[in-house]
Amino acid sequence: MQQELSAELLCSIANTYGTPLYVYNADKITAQFRNLQSAFVNSNTRFFYACKSLTNINILKHILSIGCSIDCSSVNEAHLALHVGFKPENVLYTSNGIDFTEIEEALGLGININIDSLSNLEKFGKKYGHSYPVGIRLRPNIMAGGNLKISTGHSNSKFGIPIEQVDEILQLVQEHQIFIRGLHIHTGSEIKDVSVFMKVAEVFFDLVPHFPELEFLDLGGGFKVAYKERDHLTDIAVLGKEIEKFLGNLEMKHQKKFQCWFEPGKYLVSESGYLIAKVNVLKTSQDTVFAGVNTGLNHLIRPMMYDAFHRIANISNPEGEIKTYTVTGNICETDTFGTDRHLHEVREGDFLAIYNAGAYGFEMSSNYNARYKPAEVLVLDGKASLIRKRDEFSDLLRNQITVL
Repeated sequence: MQQELSAELLCSIANTYGTPLYVYNADKITAQFRNLQSAFVNSNTRFFYACKSLTNINILKHILSIGCSIDCSSVNEAHLALHVGFKPENVLYTSNGIDFTEIEEALGLGININIDSLSNLEKFGKKYGHSYPVGIRLRPNIMAGGNLKISTGHSNSKFGIPIEQVDEILQLVQEHQIFIRGLHIHTGSEIKDVSVFMKVAEVFFDLVPHFPELEFLDLGGGFKVAYKERDHLTDIAVLGKEIEKFLGNLEMKHQKKFQCWFEPGKYLVSESGYLIAKVNVLKTSQDTVFAGVNTGLNHLIRPMMYDAFHRIANISNPEGEIKTYTVTGNICETDTFGTDRHLHEVREGDFLAIYNAGAYGFEMSSNYNARYKPAEVLVLDGKASLIRKRDEFSDLLRNQITVL
């Protein structure tokens, strides 16, 4: 199975559909999911694609077709999941600082729900009591993730109910007879160390006796993917074995089987994606050669927002002499994609591919500077198909109301 698209194919797609352009390789998504299934084959584990990373309905349909469930961060994402054919029991919605009406709406859809505040847990208990099973999102005070902006389990994080408030949780559960079906903890993204997940498992191990109706334990996502050649990744095989042991120990202690849930997002789609840009202009300043491209932070904000590294390659001159460039965008802000990158000689009009752009790329894009959002293309079994057309001028005016 081909997992990385060739420079020739990417150039051909760029010539056909124009640039800037997002391209996704469906085969890579499938391969990543099969890796997870293989690593956890001996444990009772379910995977929910964290669709906040990429919600194009064709990606969601592909995720559905390979047998993966789906995790949603808003009720609108849940509506998208149901729209493409996911069954409610395979949809997970984890709320975060939302109005209680959104939880009510999610309940009306019949999906799995995690509640992340004492306030909404109390409202839920008063209205629904034991009638609808829910999960609780906890904050374990564990520092994890690539940097603070993507770390969600530390003691200053807004996410989840602080673990030190467990007595208040239990009081609400008992008072309103709430059916707690699951416990959820997500500590962050780009977690390299398997021991982080096992620290979460230890927290769960101590909490299980307090929730007699418990069925699943959700360890969130955050599996590390490769951005550089020698990047240290999450050892999925080791994690699978550790989870198998953990679930075995739980069953032995409580004489009851539990299921483990994970929510991979970036792990499934990041490496499948490419942002293809055309070089508009070359500009020399002292020792720096800027390669200015026809995209910017309005299309891929991760390098600017998270200091994320994305590999860049000149796919239209792959045999050129290696030279040093700083690749910058065309937005009226500092939007540098890569500093002092060693690329095959870059010429105006060349296509540059920005790799690992499948997660939080198009999904976080905007029309800043009144620029159009790019088109999206999906490659499945070697065939490229347009799955979102490029914005037009009418898209900039859509939903605006003229009153003057």
